[in-house]
Amino acid sequence: MTKSVLDTDVLNPQQPHFRKPWFIRFWLFLGVILVMGQVIIGGVTRLTGSGLSITKWEVVTGTLPPTSEAAWQHEFDLYKATPQYQKINAGMSMDDFKFIYFWEYFHRLWARMMGFIFAIPFLFFSILTILAHYSIIDKKWKLFDWKLVKRLGIVILLAMLAATFGWIMVASGLNERPWVSAYKLSIHLSIGFSLAGMIWYTFLREQQPNKLVFAHKGFKRAFLITFILVCIQIVFGGLMAGMKAGLLYTTWPMMGDSFIPALIFDGSRYTAENIIQYDNTDSLNPIPSLVHTVHRLLAYCCGLAIFALTFYGFKLPTTRGLRFGLIATSVITILQILLGIITVLTAIGNISVLWGELHQVFGLFLFYAMIYVWYQTVR
Repeated sequence: MTKSVLDTDVLNPQQPHFRKPWFIRFWLFLGVILVMGQVIIGGVTRLTGSGLSITKWEVVTGTLPPTSEAAWQHEFDLYKATPQYQKINAGMSMDDFKFIYFWEYFHRLWARMMGFIFAIPFLFFSILTILAHYSIIDKKWKLFDWKLVKRLGIVILLAMLAATFGWIMVASGLNERPWVSAYKLSIHLSIGFSLAGMIWYTFLREQQPNKLVFAHKGFKRAFLITFILVCIQIVFGGLMAGMKAGLLYTTWPMMGDSFIPALIFDGSRYTAENIIQYDNTDSLNPIPSLVHTVHRLLAYCCGLAIFALTFYGFKLPTTRGLRFGLIATSVITILQILLGIITVLTAIGNISVLWGELHQVFGLFLFYAMIYVWYQTVR
């Protein structure tokens, strides 16, 4: 008898997987929320120009903010020595400095809180697992299996990498240029999204361990192509933010007087100096224009690819979980494109904190939705 498409493509797991206790799943979900919060706070920090307000990286002593006028003046004097203050914020008041200091301090404090909340339960659950493994306590307390340990190890590694590169990024704006390097910001953002995606995937594995799996090779190939496009778009989103390229063209669908600016086709301007000194306003530097153009065109490509993937998925006898994921992905994509357009149209002099932040948040939601779709296709 010939197998139907449904028999071939929709599979149960070969072996039932043990669902972890509720407190493990709650802990993992709390990790998802904490990482999402860190990405959101990081976006506000960037949009308010607050990232360079703290000029030192003090892991322990930096936990407490200044508590006296003398301490505040000391921090302000350190900031006054930076290119950002001298070239952009010269003459700012102490109250204005305290505002930008708050967001950078909050960003770092949230990172410390994440480490505290994640590391202590991880150590505690690991000890219980070891004791249960050697039958010192009841076997029911063997909370971690090897696969979960590996995933959590990747989460911890990515968190450490994000924190380290966060300081490397900040340090890039304390010497010559008044802003952090757009290239380092994009890497920092990409690591942050990778961390968010990994903790979300880890949670899904434990929350829904015995799902139906839609193992269709053609669909998985189409998904991977789409996912790669989205990941590239995230990288260009970081470059867009770091170069403040959104301020160059505040019209849509045209970019100025044309759909694609002629400046990006002038090959003579693609020099090493222009690539490194992309914020040099003394010449017509094509790099920010190129980044803006690619980011817009990639948005259209990602949108079309996601809608095509959704249409393709609904033509197949998919699982309920996959259909839900595809619908969520398509809806978020529409909202994300609209938010991108609004962000550009309202970028008069500065990127709106509200619209810029919503655009970044829905970019993260889209990333989550696509990982959810991928999870429905793997055992």
